Amino acid sequence: MSVESLPLLKRHLARIERRHKPASVALRHAPTGHDELDHALGGGLLRGRVHELQVADAGESGSGAGFAGVLAQRLGGELLWLREEAAERGMGRLHAAGLAEIGFDPARLILGVLPDAAAVLRAAADAVRCPALGAVVIELWGDPRPLDLTATRRLALAAEGSGVTALLLRVAGHEAPSAAQTRIGVAPTRSTALAANAPGHPAWRIELLRQRGRPDGGVWRVEWDRANGVLRDQEHDGETVSGAVVPVSGDRPAGAVLAG
Repeated sequence: MSVESLPLLKRHLARIERRHKPASVALRHAPTGHDELDHALGGGLLRGRVHELQVADAGESGSGAGFAGVLAQRLGGELLWLREEAAERGMGRLHAAGLAEIGFDPARLILGVLPDAAAVLRAAADAVRCPALGAVVIELWGDPRPLDLTATRRLALAAEGSGVTALLLRVAGHEAPSAAQTRIGVAPTRSTALAANAPGHPAWRIELLRQRGRPDGGVWRVEWDRANGVLRDQEHDGETVSGAVVPVSGDRPAGAVLAG
């Protein structure tokens, strides 16, 4: 479902909190399935933390959104995705069919489209406290003034208290001080075609730019194995494809989750 005002979003979150049992956090980490990446992360993506996904180029926003969807799939539970109206108008809607292509059930998605970055961050601070959610994607473009160290600390404290994982998807922004547990660079790579030249698996170049309490560094080319629901090594490296997770004929790449 989609909500377009902060009061409506708060009422909806209150309803699902009453209706649903809290998302399970029995496992402290959510493994991605990629052994080297999980080892670098200490066992997988640490739950109940803020993880920053850095997408350098606005034209690659669909790829970043696809990777955020993959992580949300691994985290499980209901997903709240918060974004600005400007992103919805300028770069396209969040596409339920694109999420379905990576194996994510669109019925688990709540989409919040809010006027600006300040409204997105206010909504995120409330939403991350809702233990009925599995994850919250906070999609922000550029370098909005409300996104500062204080704002990320507020998110981090809320996430630690509830066990909900916040994925801060930053598109075409500069690195800045943050209370995030990790900062991961995300860029698309060309996928390898399957039999009969069918579209290949969504693929990314992933770089662990920063991590609290553990070593930084590490670059991997990975692809999403939908059948098994895990990330794995990409079988063959390829050229970067701007704005696409998987290059196919037509207007929208398979695996991307934005549609114009």
